[in-house]
Parts: sequence; structure tokens; C-alpha cells
Amino acid sequence: IGIAEEMKNLFGAKLNLEIYTTDSEEARKYNFRSSTNVLVDGDLIPLDTALDKSRMKDFLSEKIS
Repeated sequence: IGIAEEMKNLFGAKLNLEIYTTDSEEARKYNFRSSTNVLVDGDLIPLDTALDKSRMKDFLSEKIS
């Protein structure tokens, strides 16, 4: 959650951040297999990217541009 919050602060209104628990109604439709999952525009992001601040910043910079 820390990296997600940092990305929200960095990208502001360009990033719509929503955090759900794996048992939430919103998350159920994805049938996640692990407790940590990150989606951008409905696409699952590899954890090595999602959990690395620098990689995630680069990824989102490209995606938002």
C-alpha cells in the first residue's frame, strides 16, 4: 500500500487509486491467487514492477503519457 500511496501522491489526479482486500466484492471477479495483486487499467502488473518504487514510477509514467 505504501508504494501505491506514493504513486498517488506523485501522479495526483492522473492516477485513480483504489485498494481492495482479496475478499472484497470488487476483487472477487479477478479470482486472484495471491494476497498482493496490482492492476492498472484492468491489467495485472507483475509484482517485481508493482513492488519496486522506481519500476512502478517508470511504468506509470509511460502508461499515463
